[in-house]
Amino acid sequence: MSTRVEEQLRTLPAKPGVYLFRDERGDVLYVGKAKSLRPRVRSYFQRSGDTRAQIAQLPARVHDVEVIVTGSEVEALHLEQNLVKRHRPPFNVRLRDDKSFPYIAVTVQDEYPRVMFTRERHRQGTLYFGPYANAKKVRETLDVLNRVFPYRPCEGPKPGRHSGIPCLDYHIERCLAPCVGYISTDDYRAIIDSVVEFLSGETRPIQRQLEQQMKEAATGERFEDAARYRNRLFAVQHLVERQAADRRSVGSADVIGLAVKDDHAAVQVFPLRDGRLIDRYAFHLENVGEQDAATILEAFCIEFYASAPSVPPQLLVPPGTGDTAALEAFLGEQRGGRVEVRAPERGEKRRLLELATRNAQYALDTESLRSESRRQRRAEALEELREALNLESLPLRVECFDISNLQEAEPVASMVVFEDGVPRKAHYRKFAIRGLGGGQDDFAAMEEVIARRFARLSSAESGADAFDESFGTPPNLVVIDGGKGQLAAALTAMQAYDLPRVAVISLAKRIEEVFVPGQPQPILLDPRNPGLQLLQRIRDEAHRFALGFHRQRRESGSFRTIFDDLQGIGPARRRAILNHFGSPERFLAASQEELEGVPGLPAKTARAIYAQLHKTGGA
Repeated sequence: MSTRVEEQLRTLPAKPGVYLFRDERGDVLYVGKAKSLRPRVRSYFQRSGDTRAQIAQLPARVHDVEVIVTGSEVEALHLEQNLVKRHRPPFNVRLRDDKSFPYIAVTVQDEYPRVMFTRERHRQGTLYFGPYANAKKVRETLDVLNRVFPYRPCEGPKPGRHSGIPCLDYHIERCLAPCVGYISTDDYRAIIDSVVEFLSGETRPIQRQLEQQMKEAATGERFEDAARYRNRLFAVQHLVERQAADRRSVGSADVIGLAVKDDHAAVQVFPLRDGRLIDRYAFHLENVGEQDAATILEAFCIEFYASAPSVPPQLLVPPGTGDTAALEAFLGEQRGGRVEVRAPERGEKRRLLELATRNAQYALDTESLRSESRRQRRAEALEELREALNLESLPLRVECFDISNLQEAEPVASMVVFEDGVPRKAHYRKFAIRGLGGGQDDFAAMEEVIARRFARLSSAESGADAFDESFGTPPNLVVIDGGKGQLAAALTAMQAYDLPRVAVISLAKRIEEVFVPGQPQPILLDPRNPGLQLLQRIRDEAHRFALGFHRQRRESGSFRTIFDDLQGIGPARRRAILNHFGSPERFLAASQEELEGVPGLPAKTARAIYAQLHKTGGA
C-alpha cells in the first residue's frame, strides 16, 4: 500500500457515502457505497479484510482513494448507480449484455405512434415494454398485435410514402392508412392506447371487444368479418395463454431467483401483474466473486430497476438478503410509492420463489456447460493452429490486419484482436492510410499500417509515448488478410523492429490458403479444421471492422462535400443534421417538413437549406 493511500485512509469520515478506487492512470477500478466510509474502506486494506477472490486483487492496484459523502445510505445508492454506469469499473458486478435485450417500443410522442421492436431504450417520449427473454418472442407478439390492432408498420416519425397512396398493409387490413387521412388522429390514438393497455397486462378488454364484434358480425350474417374477428380473438388468447399463468392470490410483484457459482451469477425475474405471470426475464452477472446474496441482489436491482418500465409494489427475494431498508427506499423513489422487499416463507409466494430459483440455477448450469464447451473448442483451435503453423507457443493473442478501399477513395485499415480465441474489442484499432498520395496500393498500405502498429509497440516499451494497452501488448501471431504480396509487405515493415517471437502469416480468401514466411507453397488446411475456422472468424471480423470504418469515412466525406456548398451551416448544425438523417442519401431526399423537424435546426434555416439544395439540383 502506497504512502498516498495510507494518508487518505487516515482522513476518511465516518459518514455514509460512496468511495472510488483509482489506479495509477486515474481509471476507476471499483465503486462502492457504505453506511460508514471509514471502516468500510479500511477493511479492503487489512489482512483480515475482504476475502473475495476478485476483490483480493484490488488493494495492490489502488493508487488513489476518492470518497463522496452523502446525507444517507439511499443517496449513496443513487450516486453509486450513476458512477457505475458512467465508469463501468472492472471490479464491480456487471449485468452482462443488458443493452442487447429486446423491447417493444411505442413512440407516443409521434402524431401517429409506431409499435416496434428495439434493443435501445433511451429515447424520450417513448414507452418501453420488456426486456423480453428473446427476440423471436417479441416479433411473434408484434405480429399478433398488428393483426388485432391495425397500427401503422411504416418507419419514420410520419406515416406514408412519397407516392402518397396507401401501401399493401392497408389492403390486407394491417393498417388504416393514416398517411392519406383514412383515420383521424383521435381514432388512431385510441388504437395505440389499446396496445399500451394490452402490453401493460390488461388483456380482458380487447378479448371482450373481439367477442362482441364477432357476435355482432355473425348476427348480421357478415360471416367473413365474424371469421376474421374469431381468428384475431384466438390469436390474442393464444398469446395470453402462452405468456401467463394465474396467481391471483399473489397480486403484483416481481419474483427474483438467484444462483451463484464462482465469479458468475444468474438471475431470473418472474413479473406478476394482478396475479398473472406475464413473462420471464433472464440475466447473467459477472464479477460477483464470493459476494453474499444481499450485495449481489442490491447490485442487480439498482441496475435493472433504474431502467425498467415500472417498479412493482413488492419484490420477492431469496432468504438471507439481510437489511433491505436502503434498497426499499431506493426502489420507492423510482416507483413513486412504497416498495416492499421480502423473502416469503410459505404459500404460493414461496413456491413461486423456489420456481424462479430453480430456473436461475438451471440457467447458470447451462451457461457454465456452454462456457466450458466453448473454452475447450477454443483451446483445441489454438492447439491446431500451433501444430499446423509450427508455432513456438500457443497463439494466445492474435492480431489481424485488413485493408479496405473502393477504387482510390478513402483507403483505411483495421486491426482486430483475439485473446484466447475471443474478440477483445476494446483493443480494436482503426487506421487512415496516409502515405499513398491518393493512389491505390494494398501492399504499400499494409506495410504502412504494420510499421505504424509496431512503432507504437516500440514506443510503449521505451516509455516514449502514452501507454496504449492494445499497441503496448505484443501479439503471438499476426494474421494478414491477403496473399504473398501482403505477407511480404508486412515482413518488410516488421524487419525494422526487434520482434523475434511474433509469428506472421497471411490468409488468402480464394481457397483459404495460409502463406507462411520461407515456404513457397501455401498450407491448405481442412475446412473442418478448428484452427482454420478460427482464422476465418478473425479475418472476417477484421474485414467487417475495416469496411465499417471505410463506410463511415465515405459518408462523412459525402456530408462534408454537401455542406461545403450550403450557407448558414456550422459545425453544430452539421452534427445535428448528421445525427438526424444518418446518410447523405436520406438528407438529400428529405422534404422541407423533414428538414424543419431536425432538432436544433431553426425552421427558417431548414427552408433555406431546402431552397439551396433544390436550386442547385441537389435533391
